[in-house]
Amino acid sequence: MKSLNFVGLCLLLGMLVLEALTAEGFNYGDALDKTLMFFEAQRSGKLPANQRVKWRGDSGLKDGYLQGVNLVGGYYDAGDHVKFGLPMAYTVTMLAWGAIDFRKELTDVDQMGYALWSIGWGTDYFMKAHTQPNVLWAQVGDGDSDHYCWERAEDMTTPRTAYKLDQNHPGSDLAGETAAALAASAIAFKPYNSSHSNLLLLHAKQLFTFADRYRGLYDDSIQNAKQFYTSSGYSDELLWAAAWLYRATDDEYFLKYVVDNAVYMGGTGWGVKEFSWDNKYAGVQILLSQILLEGRGGAYTSTLKQYQAKANYFACACLQKNDGYNIHKTPGGLMYVREWNNLQYASAAAFLLAVYSDSLSAANAKLTCPEGQIPPQELLDFARSQADYFLGKNPKSMSYLVGYGPQYPIHVHHRGSSIASIFSLQSTVQCVQGFEAWYRRPEGNPNVINGALVGGPDQNDNFSDDRSNYEQTEPTLSGCAPLVGLFSKLQSVSGAAGNYHEKAPVPHPATPPSYHETRKTLPSKSQEAPVEFLHSITKTWTVGPTTYYRHRVMIKNKSEKPIKDVKLVIEGLTGSIWGLIPTQQRNTYELPSWQKVLQPGSECSFVYVQGGPQAKVTVQSYN
Repeated sequence: MKSLNFVGLCLLLGMLVLEALTAEGFNYGDALDKTLMFFEAQRSGKLPANQRVKWRGDSGLKDGYLQGVNLVGGYYDAGDHVKFGLPMAYTVTMLAWGAIDFRKELTDVDQMGYALWSIGWGTDYFMKAHTQPNVLWAQVGDGDSDHYCWERAEDMTTPRTAYKLDQNHPGSDLAGETAAALAASAIAFKPYNSSHSNLLLLHAKQLFTFADRYRGLYDDSIQNAKQFYTSSGYSDELLWAAAWLYRATDDEYFLKYVVDNAVYMGGTGWGVKEFSWDNKYAGVQILLSQILLEGRGGAYTSTLKQYQAKANYFACACLQKNDGYNIHKTPGGLMYVREWNNLQYASAAAFLLAVYSDSLSAANAKLTCPEGQIPPQELLDFARSQADYFLGKNPKSMSYLVGYGPQYPIHVHHRGSSIASIFSLQSTVQCVQGFEAWYRRPEGNPNVINGALVGGPDQNDNFSDDRSNYEQTEPTLSGCAPLVGLFSKLQSVSGAAGNYHEKAPVPHPATPPSYHETRKTLPSKSQEAPVEFLHSITKTWTVGPTTYYRHRVMIKNKSEKPIKDVKLVIEGLTGSIWGLIPTQQRNTYELPSWQKVLQPGSECSFVYVQGGPQAKVTVQSYN
């Protein structure tokens, strides 16, 4: 009787906690911080010193070695250790979209640096994997052998086979999605690092051309991927990539592409009720609706309105205002698409409607549904309803975001989370041993994988927190990526403010150091930096396994006074340089004699060529 009373008391306390959370509103800032930490937990490769997820170690350091290519880095897909290209690229596209459309919101809660870090971890890998204009390494790891083992990433013994796409083995869907990811990331990085942005765009354009010219399904070329991430087609990815490239470049060629192919590729024909790593139509339609709402349709306005009609179909279906052709919802109010990892579809839809709500509001427009004109706030309300369901406002009073709230899944289907950290259990956990000693143990996971959105409940809101129940307890990259933009938006309208880092982070610039634009304030002259560096890449070519870049750096005097005798320090320079004179000091250069003085507003430039990342340019001194 006492135990029954205790259980009843616990249930009552849980209900009271949920009611309190619901009454006060959820802490979306805390949810955002944890979500970004999930991407740190999924990192493959050499981990940085300021990694916040301390139970993870280096892994996959020889990825690509047998194929003679460096494929170290990127992200593990879910609770396994395969680097699947299609969902990873979609993940980066969604992270970048959040950083673009909710830039102010992310900056206000001091999360833009971590957001760009999560994007850059993916794009750095994609650029490594894009070894030639028509070659993209699309996957590392074998899904079958990987899933037969339960071991930490740091202990991996399974084959790390790498698979590539090329002219004879096309993959328009995967190459197109990777082009979209790089184009969107170029926009996200542009305010902080123009040179890095240009480099991303260069790869994006080449990959789009490859995807469009050599058409085919990636899983026909890489049979190993078919049973894990089967592609339903590539037309949506081609439209998606072109739309992102138009947004990144304003090049009319890409807008004309989506208009000319609107019917043939289904962009204005398909009315859909899901958005995911496989089906991008709703994303394309809302992205192009944004261009229309911004008044940039021009001669293409008529076709863009057809795209918007399909965007409205998706939004109206989510709001149950689509003349009966609506999404299915669970009794608890969750969007339900399919049994396996359903929350990924709900998170993606919620993000899209948050984006579309903002665009409609900015244009002073309403959503046109069969059941009337709908104010933008109702779209945001739907997005909030799904986010609140994830965080605990559901029949189970369960937060499906691990680490958030008083009750969340503790038997997450995730190898690294379920096995003691390499730093506490230094002996190797072998393939079968992991199943016997860790997979089947009834206790909760020893490592909390903060920010992991698990697969979630079934169509009746039922959920079983069981490690073997991978359909419900396994998190994925693609499920978590839309949450970054979604939570940042909801935090901005919730009325709360402040920094939500779980621990005070190591001070970091607006972007992680490796992506930060070289624009320095010079010492003890004035608060406003008189010199600005503008980087660009003017040419690229490949010799054997190495890609070389021609970098042009403009030096501009932003002040109202002449400056002279400028000395520059250039770190990380491995190639030749033109336009500067080396001094006797190491890595230090000065301007040529005919450019000793930079007049107000005047510019000069220098050029260097090298493979790998750009050099770092700073000012040592000037008069």
